[in-house]
Amino acid sequence: MGIRVEVLGPLRLVVDGVPVDVPGPKRRAVLALLALAESRVVTVEHLLNALWPAEIPESGRQALHTHVSRLRGHLGPAADRLQTRHDGYRLDLTTVELDLAQARAALRSAHKDDQDAFEVLRAAHALWRGPVLADLTDVAPIATAVEGCAQLHREVTDALVAAGIAAGRGSEVCGSAADAVAADPLREPGVLLLVRALAADGRAVEALRTAREFRRRLADETGLDPTPALDELERAIAGGTAGPAPARAEAPVRPATRLIGRAEEVVALRRLLDVERLVTVVGPGGVGKTRVALEVAGRSDGATVLLLAPVTDPAAIPHALAAALNLNVARGDVLDACVAVLAHRTGVLVIDNCEHLLDAVRDVVEVVLAGCPGLTVLATSRERLGLAAEYAFRLAPLPVPGADGDPTQVPSVAVFLDRARRARPGAAPAPAQLRTVADIVRRLDGMPLAIELAAGRLSTFTLADLHRRLDRSLDLLGGGRASADARHRTLRATVGWSYDLLPDDEQRLFRHLSVFVDGVDLDTAERIGADLGLRSDPGSVLAHLVDTSMIEVVFAGPTRYRMLETLRAYGLDRLEAAGEAEDAQRRFIRWAVELAGWVGATLRSEHEPDADAVLRRELANLRAAWRAARGRRSFEDAAVIVSALFDTLYRDLVEIRGWAEELAGDPAIATHPRAGAVLGAAAEAAYMRADPPRAEELARAGLERAGDDAATWSCHLALAWVALTRAAHVQVVEHCLAAAALDVRRSEGFAGAALATAYAGDPDGARALNEKARAAAVSPSMRAFVAYVGGEIESRAGDNDRAERHYVTAIELARASGATFYVGVATVGLLTVRASAGRVADALRGYREVIGYFERTGSWTHLWATLRDLAGLLRTLGDDEPAALLLAAAAAAPDAPAAVPPPPLVPGTPVLDRREVLDVARRAVARHLQTTAKDSSRTHAV
Repeated sequence: MGIRVEVLGPLRLVVDGVPVDVPGPKRRAVLALLALAESRVVTVEHLLNALWPAEIPESGRQALHTHVSRLRGHLGPAADRLQTRHDGYRLDLTTVELDLAQARAALRSAHKDDQDAFEVLRAAHALWRGPVLADLTDVAPIATAVEGCAQLHREVTDALVAAGIAAGRGSEVCGSAADAVAADPLREPGVLLLVRALAADGRAVEALRTAREFRRRLADETGLDPTPALDELERAIAGGTAGPAPARAEAPVRPATRLIGRAEEVVALRRLLDVERLVTVVGPGGVGKTRVALEVAGRSDGATVLLLAPVTDPAAIPHALAAALNLNVARGDVLDACVAVLAHRTGVLVIDNCEHLLDAVRDVVEVVLAGCPGLTVLATSRERLGLAAEYAFRLAPLPVPGADGDPTQVPSVAVFLDRARRARPGAAPAPAQLRTVADIVRRLDGMPLAIELAAGRLSTFTLADLHRRLDRSLDLLGGGRASADARHRTLRATVGWSYDLLPDDEQRLFRHLSVFVDGVDLDTAERIGADLGLRSDPGSVLAHLVDTSMIEVVFAGPTRYRMLETLRAYGLDRLEAAGEAEDAQRRFIRWAVELAGWVGATLRSEHEPDADAVLRRELANLRAAWRAARGRRSFEDAAVIVSALFDTLYRDLVEIRGWAEELAGDPAIATHPRAGAVLGAAAEAAYMRADPPRAEELARAGLERAGDDAATWSCHLALAWVALTRAAHVQVVEHCLAAAALDVRRSEGFAGAALATAYAGDPDGARALNEKARAAAVSPSMRAFVAYVGGEIESRAGDNDRAERHYVTAIELARASGATFYVGVATVGLLTVRASAGRVADALRGYREVIGYFERTGSWTHLWATLRDLAGLLRTLGDDEPAALLLAAAAAAPDAPAAVPPPPLVPGTPVLDRREVLDVARRAVARHLQTTAKDSSRTHAV
């Protein structure tokens, strides 16, 4: 019996071609939640929490059961489609039976088939019938899904317009492009498509006018300029050379080299991922697990790839996942933030190289599977993760040639020949040479990495020489009957053989570079070579290591030299065998100490963006060196790293803040001369994670132990920010001026004093202090802080125009320098002045984004301040009830900053929990955005 559920508009159920009315908001919400799960099980707990977010009544489970039972009645002959499982319910829908799945499938199909893309996308675009589930957006998971549908609608519209232009049907998509721009006038990709569509329709003058209007609108509303793409398009249109929209870029997860001999495995894995939540590709090192997983990811829509090879600290896995998601988590639980982002996604999360972090990966995967019902996980590991939901897919070595048949058709031989052509281009091998190749790959047991390493040596040896050396150098098990562990030893023997062929200098450099978990740049490699006293030029030694495939070079971005993980593990073993492990670790920690010192000094200069880029690029290595220093109980090295990286605390690199607090709790701090600097950094870190009492405790202890001006400066500033949360403005000024009196970084002290002076109601005094700060500011982030303080001063003085200019400047400088904390606080100030200036729609959109950001990063101190500002805007709009709820919750929150003057509270207003508060805020923002959009439409109509 055919059924269809439509969610891209008002909720609609059709059974056997006949529309069926589903009465009651709770029952309609249950149907919507089951449909949005797209044939996955929705747990009873999820449904209960969605229907009754404040408190589940005692009769909640029975009421839910009743709603499900009556939904089966609505389904009639198709009642068996609504299935009861042990932990929830599942509505079985095919792709064509759910308009959302149909739209998503059409978008995928259009990306793969350019010929029919336009018609496919036009049909998909027509699936939207009006506001999506408008009567159900008070249910939080549905509201989140509605945002996802809006994003999908933008993607379908963009793809439709691009396909129409490419098909020569620009006139048919101009209306859709114009509607998309009207809905989001500041989204540049939509504007570019509209301009292209107008030009393709022969309306070049109108196209250029649209581009100019966008440029002016963007400058007026954000203070920003468009990307160079708009300049290029305008020139092309003016010159009559504008072509169709550029093709959609392919997801950058598929490796550049061709995958040979794994087609069946890739197909099998894709089928498994359709029915299993967790699949782990298991097998020995070097068998090709990573390569196969990346191929699956490259053929999947919405794939996220988490590479764990550079990660050595189990606690860093959530941070690595956040980086893979391009998610900046400045505060709060990092894994929770990742799950919040993934919770409503479908697709594949690939987690590669799990074996060295097995317990921690198991815990992370368990949390992801529980919190992300639409996501499947594809892991690679030398052993199973050990979860009940896991399906283990064992990847065997490549088939090797037998006595008969054409060896070129055997995958292991094909891999060898393909890689050999790259090492030594030339004529196809003769039959006798093919027999030699067949023997080589048999002796290498079909292991892809071993085969690639052997083929790479053809840059140095003839095939016959390679074969002879292979016989002498490797202890191989013959006949292809070796166990998995034996094959692993075979691979290590292959690596050992490649290593043994290196000259002494190359072996030494290879060994000592293996301590770097995420590769090195050229300067670092050459410095280590020079420190080792190599007889040859270190650059030449490194180049030959690249030629022999012992090190790979990556040219995307700054040139980087990395080892395959198996090779790096072998290098570490060789360090131990040579008795050099201790020396290599000391050198590695010294490198980290020197790098931290350079980063810290450069962050305080005009070259701050360069230091920020290096810091982020070297974070995995710094993390490993930090752990090495802690493992060796080298408090001195750890203290130097933490104090040098003080300025990173204003960035989204949360784990570095954790280092400071960890070190502050080390008993060795009691007698260490750097105690004051460590405690000052830890105090700043505690403040940034919204724990003012702990920050004050650490800062006061640091002042007692401070051994130099830098330590004293950091402790005074931490105490100033703690006082600021209490609105103790006199104390803020005292601590900031005490910091400014020291010969460290005077700009921050003066700016902090200016901020408190402005809050105390003295704008002239604040301006004078901020001018001193401006004169002393050097780095972009300090200039951003000064600009932010200028915005706060002028905002409180009532000059919104000047305040907005200051805020925009602060955001631009902070974003360019990587100081994400200043981006956040300046954005809140900018929204306040825009709201005061009557630009309500802009402010509402901004609040929607910044609330989401602060929620994801766990920054509730700043989130409470943001919600108070939003409450003020809601009151000006006459929406008193949600405003009262937001203010009451902020007044009761222990981590909310003091408000001066305290906003008026409505007696008897209930204090909502945090989830309820955010629901209230989001619903209010959505409601008023809808109202302003309608008002705007009526104005245009008149």
